[in-house]
Amino acid sequence: NSETTAYTFNKSLEAKALHATHWWGDRQDLDDHCTWSGIKCNEAGSVINIDHYCEGVGEQGSLDFISFPNLEQLLLRNCMLVGSILDHIGLLLNLTHLQLSQCHLTGEVPISFTNLTRLTYLDLFSNYFTGVFPSQIGKLKNLAYVDLSENQFTGPILSSFSSMVDLKYLDMRKNRLNGSIPVELCNLQSLQTLDLSGNNLSGQILSGTKLPVPFANLFRLEFLDLSNNHFTGILPTQIWSLNSLRILHLSRNQFTGPIFSSFDHSYKNFTGILPSQIRCFENLIILDLSRNKFTGSIHPSFGYMTNLTDLDMSSNQLNGSIPNELSNMKKLERLNLGDNKLDGSIPSSFYNLSNLKELNLSMNNINGPIPLEIAQLNLQKLDINHNNLMGMVHPEFGMVSRLFYLDFSSNRLSGNVSFEKPCNFQHLDLSMNQLTGNISGLGACNYLEYLDISSNDFVGETLKVSDFPNLVFFNLSGNHLTAIGHDHSLRKKLTLYLSIFVPVVVGICFFVLGYVCCHHSKATPKNVQPETKEHGDVCSVLNYDGNIAYEDFIAATEDFDLKYCIGTGGYGSVYEAKLPNGKTFALKKLHRFEVEQFDQSFKNEVQVLTNLRHKNIVKLYGFCFHNKCNFLVYEYMEKGSLFCALRDSELAVELDWMKRVKIIKDVAHALAYMHHDCSPPIVHRDISSNNILLNIEMEGFVADFGAARLLDPDSSNQTIIAGTLGYIAPELAYSMVVTEKCDVYSFGVVALEIIVGKHPGELLSSLNHSTGQEIAVEDVLDPRPSHLSDKKIQLDIAHVYQVARSCILTDPKSRPTMRTVSQELSC
Repeated sequence: NSETTAYTFNKSLEAKALHATHWWGDRQDLDDHCTWSGIKCNEAGSVINIDHYCEGVGEQGSLDFISFPNLEQLLLRNCMLVGSILDHIGLLLNLTHLQLSQCHLTGEVPISFTNLTRLTYLDLFSNYFTGVFPSQIGKLKNLAYVDLSENQFTGPILSSFSSMVDLKYLDMRKNRLNGSIPVELCNLQSLQTLDLSGNNLSGQILSGTKLPVPFANLFRLEFLDLSNNHFTGILPTQIWSLNSLRILHLSRNQFTGPIFSSFDHSYKNFTGILPSQIRCFENLIILDLSRNKFTGSIHPSFGYMTNLTDLDMSSNQLNGSIPNELSNMKKLERLNLGDNKLDGSIPSSFYNLSNLKELNLSMNNINGPIPLEIAQLNLQKLDINHNNLMGMVHPEFGMVSRLFYLDFSSNRLSGNVSFEKPCNFQHLDLSMNQLTGNISGLGACNYLEYLDISSNDFVGETLKVSDFPNLVFFNLSGNHLTAIGHDHSLRKKLTLYLSIFVPVVVGICFFVLGYVCCHHSKATPKNVQPETKEHGDVCSVLNYDGNIAYEDFIAATEDFDLKYCIGTGGYGSVYEAKLPNGKTFALKKLHRFEVEQFDQSFKNEVQVLTNLRHKNIVKLYGFCFHNKCNFLVYEYMEKGSLFCALRDSELAVELDWMKRVKIIKDVAHALAYMHHDCSPPIVHRDISSNNILLNIEMEGFVADFGAARLLDPDSSNQTIIAGTLGYIAPELAYSMVVTEKCDVYSFGVVALEIIVGKHPGELLSSLNHSTGQEIAVEDVLDPRPSHLSDKKIQLDIAHVYQVARSCILTDPKSRPTMRTVSQELSC
């Protein structure tokens, strides 16, 4: 009969529509489509549920919605439904659940969509929808779950959402919504989660209302995130009446006025003293007050927040000592008080924090010893760098197998540190202390990614980089280490040091540079006036008075007295030399073995370096080659290296965002000149923050050309690996072929280091991974410079961040040239 014919046709149409998507392969059993994975039919054989996740990247396709008139649930994820939602989706009047997440949908949501009045679940997460969401969405009164996040919706938040009295979950984060929050949202008494972060919302929260603000109506709200918007004004006091609230994020806004609660109101213009009323928020489990301008001491009332698992008050202006009451927070797993003005000692009562996994007290003025109780905690991460801690370090710290991150750097700690198996360190920084001990135990730390024990008194054989497969940064300088096997031959020393830290050829380059210039004195008599002593010693300083001789530098430094030393390493020390005529030079005093031999081909390459002329390349003025000692004479840079500036809390603040962007541009222009305006092109091969120097105006200069190489178009340009670990392009490890793209990668690392405030470390691999797309620049910014307010600087930093990311791509062919980078940054 006619009804049977119609039913058969509809069933066949549904099967063909499913088959056309190719999501179930090339199945031919169309009569059994109800048995396919994720398909459910009613008793009559009509499809009522489609639940499918598309593995990988399939073919672009579409699903003919109109073929499923009885559909109740349509749940599609990652299914490449390219195009817009067709108007006839509004014909699926039985639909209760609709999920089209990560389906590459574009365009505007059609008005007919609001005909789906039976919907209780709506998920359009991570598509490319644009325009204003239909205002008729208020017709969907049965909705309990709405996720419109990570699209490009514009316009204000619709007040019609308030008609959804059963709504429990509303997520509209990472769109382009503007305007203020409509007061009508406070009618959603069932609401438990509200996320409006990452939009362009502005004004005061619920600004169109009179007191009392009806926040109290949201008595079931547990999660509220308004971060990364442009909200201003004072927070309504009724927000503190949300007794069910467990997590509250208001970061990256422009709120003002006093602070009354435990929530993430970080990053912008908050000021004031933390009040004692904070003890009222006993249900909070996450409290983030970081990156603000809070003042005063840490109130003991924080100790009453006994359910807290995460407390972050870093990057404020808090002072005073750490109250013992914090040890009452027995559930605490992460405590971050770094980058404040705290003083006093570390409370030994922290021993009570038995669940604590991460403790950060870095960049404060904390003094005294490190309590033994800290070593006895179950910590996985301990960061107390840049304080005034002193005294003996308990040997137990080297034996804590659960620690994977340990940073004691820039204190005055002493004592013998041993490293015992098992060793699980991934990040170990003990630099700039007075620690002793044998480093041989570090050889068992196979997971190390970052190792810096420089400027201590450690002994033992130096370590082999090849023993650490995951290493990205490595610094052993300034200790008393011996070469492996005590082999003192020059060739083996050079190979060892090249693989560990700054190349030995830095000194060789500068010496030969001066030597070549000296032998060209007949061609340039006005610039080079060498003075030859009776015993055959030579001293030549370019562009300055030819009477300046060896004795002048000896007098200026009082025979290289340590009080004139402004830097040191494994291969030489740098001294400040102010001459009687008022001119100041930087002298690098070389170890003797650095200038014992020269390879003729290397001298030929250095000869071309004498033609380098760029305003952002440090000038070499000459050399002194003496039978007692040898040193290089070059331009004095008042602010030292970029590496040291970023590690110094005061200089890092002085290094504001405008200066940081300028330094990145300075380095880019210098490298573009070397790669594209020199013939043959010159590759630096050791671009790192150590080799970027800063003058008094905080301008950036490329230095240390000892590892530089001239590119020969008729050669394979194969080379040994040179450079500083953590900055070396990954392709050099297997190809051993140097190209300009090696410098491009190193530049990208330095640019990110300037933005982040420290070596980017594992961020490099994260940015190269697919998940790196989620890492926004505001998530990694160094918190120490003054907060961003200038819109142009904000855009500049975002632009530099994207350029830097393109420079660290794993495939060198995908990286831009330095000329492209230089031009991009000049726009």
